[in-house]
Amino acid sequence: MKRTTILFDLDGTLINTNELIIESFLHTLHHYKPGEYSREKVLPFIGPTLYETFNSVHPEKADEMVKVYRKFNHEQHDALVTEFATVYETVEKLHAAGYKLGIVTTKIRDTVNMGLKLTKLDRFFDVVVTLDDVEHAKPHPEPVLKALNLLGSKPEEAIMVGDNHHDIEAGQNAGTMTAGVAWTIKGREYLASYHPDVMLEQMSDLLPVVGVE
Repeated sequence: MKRTTILFDLDGTLINTNELIIESFLHTLHHYKPGEYSREKVLPFIGPTLYETFNSVHPEKADEMVKVYRKFNHEQHDALVTEFATVYETVEKLHAAGYKLGIVTTKIRDTVNMGLKLTKLDRFFDVVVTLDDVEHAKPHPEPVLKALNLLGSKPEEAIMVGDNHHDIEAGQNAGTMTAGVAWTIKGREYLASYHPDVMLEQMSDLLPVVGVE
C-alpha cells in the first residue's frame, strides 16, 4: 500500500533539543542529587517521560523534579534549540506533495508548540499528539494510533520516524513502517539494533522512500 502519512517524533528527530534536554536534566539532578550525574549518565533519560525518569531517581520528589526541569527548560528553550539539517525543506516538500503529516511526542503541548513555532514547522502539521493527549506514552501504540485516527489513515499506509527506540517500537507496535534517524544522540548502531525498516542519514533521505523528488 502506498504511504500517505508520515508521523514524526519531535525532539532529536525534527529539532535539535539535545543540549536543552541535557542541561535541563543536569540542572535538576544537580539540585537534588549533587555530584551524582554527568552528561553521559543522563543520556538514557532521553526518551522516557519525565515522570518515569525522575521517579526512578527519587520517587518522593518526582513531581517536584518535573516542575523544576520544565521551568528551566522553558526559560532556556529559545536559546538552545535549533533545527536539524534538511528538516525544514523535507517537511515542506512532503506537505506540498499532499502527505498527511503528524507529530507524536512524549512532551507536553506547551513545549511542543514552542519548538514548532521557533523553527517555523508549525504550519506543516495537521495533527500533534502530545503526552497530554494519551494515557500511555510511546512505546505503547496508543499515541501513534491516535494520530492515525485523527488523520484518517491506516497503519499500513504510515511511517513513524524517530530518534529513539521508543519511536521505533511504538511504530512497530502500531503496525506502521518505521524510520530511524542516524543523527540520534544515542548513536546510529544503538537505534539500528531495534530494526527500523529504514535508517535516514539526513531527513531528506525520507523523500525517495516515499517517492517524492
